[in-house]
Amino acid sequence: MADPGRIRVLLVDDHQVVRRGLRTFLQVQDDIEVVGEAADGEEGVARAEELRPDVVLMDVKMPGLDGIEALRTLRDLDNPARVLIVTSFTEKRTVVPALRAGAAGYVYKDVDPEALARAIRSVHSGHVLLQPEVALALLSQEESGGQGRGSLTEREREVLALIADGRSNREIARALVLSEKTVKTHVSNILMKLDLSDRTQAALWAVRHGIGA
Repeated sequence: MADPGRIRVLLVDDHQVVRRGLRTFLQVQDDIEVVGEAADGEEGVARAEELRPDVVLMDVKMPGLDGIEALRTLRDLDNPARVLIVTSFTEKRTVVPALRAGAAGYVYKDVDPEALARAIRSVHSGHVLLQPEVALALLSQEESGGQGRGSLTEREREVLALIADGRSNREIARALVLSEKTVKTHVSNILMKLDLSDRTQAALWAVRHGIGA
């Protein structure tokens, strides 16, 4: 039986030695439990749907379905897991597309083990992990978007605040006592009114304009 006090983590990486190393370290953390592994994006999506982990550690470069496409698939399925991308320094250009696809943040493959544990706890708590240069890149793109704050309805502002807090559509629906279909409609309207392309831009716009987190 799952311990409700522990963070349930799924490891998705095509290198068995990497998965083994991550599992060895994480299983000694009192508040983290590795509940499964997957060797590619397709298997990762299937395991995430089966196991419903709290956090997914996802490699970017994998055979078949890569990490970014797996992220998009999980987002389309409205899977509530928070995804932490694990990438190499030389793959920095993949970080922004990953965040656009729904990642809650990223760490480099040479991350200090204790820093990795902190990162898992942070994204599980609803935070978005962005290094300064990536945040600036996203915000510069957001600034070219619309500025229609006043055109949002009160309900849309409530939904936007929860997006900024890292909530999934399912969690927003539960918090506001709405159907998921209604929440999706509100999200679409918010993106259209603000001329933004995705939830990450919406979250950054909200924080920058004093809405939500």
